[in-house]
Amino acid sequence: MEHPENSSEYAGLQVNAGVAQPSIVNPYLSKIRKKRHQLYSPGEYVEGILKGDVSMLSQAVTLIESVLPDHQALAQEVIEKCLPYSGNSVRIGISGVPGAGKSTSIDAFGTHLLRDYGGKLAVLAIDPSSEKTKGSILGDKTRMEKLAVHPKSFIRPSPTAGSLGGVARKTRETIILCEAAGYNHIFVETVGVGQSETACHSMVDYFLLIQLAGTGDELQGIKRGIMEIADGIVINKADGENVEKAKLAASHFRNALHLFPMPDSGVLPEVRCYSGFYETGIDEILKMVFDYVDKVKDNGYFQYRRNEQSKYWMYESVNERLKSDFYNNSKISEMLKATEAGVLGGKVTSFVAAKKLLDTYYEGLRNT
Repeated sequence: MEHPENSSEYAGLQVNAGVAQPSIVNPYLSKIRKKRHQLYSPGEYVEGILKGDVSMLSQAVTLIESVLPDHQALAQEVIEKCLPYSGNSVRIGISGVPGAGKSTSIDAFGTHLLRDYGGKLAVLAIDPSSEKTKGSILGDKTRMEKLAVHPKSFIRPSPTAGSLGGVARKTRETIILCEAAGYNHIFVETVGVGQSETACHSMVDYFLLIQLAGTGDELQGIKRGIMEIADGIVINKADGENVEKAKLAASHFRNALHLFPMPDSGVLPEVRCYSGFYETGIDEILKMVFDYVDKVKDNGYFQYRRNEQSKYWMYESVNERLKSDFYNNSKISEMLKATEAGVLGGKVTSFVAAKKLLDTYYEGLRNT
């Protein structure tokens, strides 16, 4: 193809050579990847965490969530060194049915809390993992627009990764690191699985349940097991034409709460209405939470609950380790498929098959 600009009549025109097309691969990618996978010593992690280094805190949390044995050993050493600096926060669990507005409410609660009470806030948002792909969206942070850019907040989305109780398996250990980093307020957002949220209740000082109007009457309220562990109930989306419905729902929940025995804390759960979107009624909810904390600190229940939680997680750790050792046993791994086939084929019952597996496991322990 001829170019007219190269003709002799355009002798004064000079055409410069084009710029070479750069590579579509970032030339610094290898350095970034190398830096991302760099491991520090336990002392370096602890030093960074105590200084409030968000990057170091995030990397330490990633270590906690890792399933690699080397990472787990390193993470446990970091946790032990951070333990003396923990326990100085107010831990608030936030749960509710899917779509109740938990993430939007946390954004409103958090911004008001930092404005009125000061300090620093860590939000541990738990995202459900897909049963098929085992992946998580981890998108709750996108709904927390104000907290995401607040200099005094730290938001960490984590996948459930198959753990029960609506919270991630390592959430309690992450709380310890956040407290050591100076975060004196901790929000734990669950996936909203309904009635099996005892795991979240066993790691927080105050368990807040978010409800919506029109979910049922007093009878429906007392049928839900999660109502028994709630320290406070709030009705979201009390705005516009929904205000009266929210007030009616609040009265139903108050009536339902009177049918329960008095909680061990000695403080009857309160019910409030608010709007997370329009941020109305937020200050009253925060006052309700911190009034409760003051009361249980005065009557000694605050420390009692913390002690019971520590004992609970000791036994949970034992159960988790036993389960892991059982399924990672070589003899059990060899037997599982054949035993499973026997159960599916109707040759042996589930209970007999389980007993056979356990007997084999214990026999192997005795012989070692």
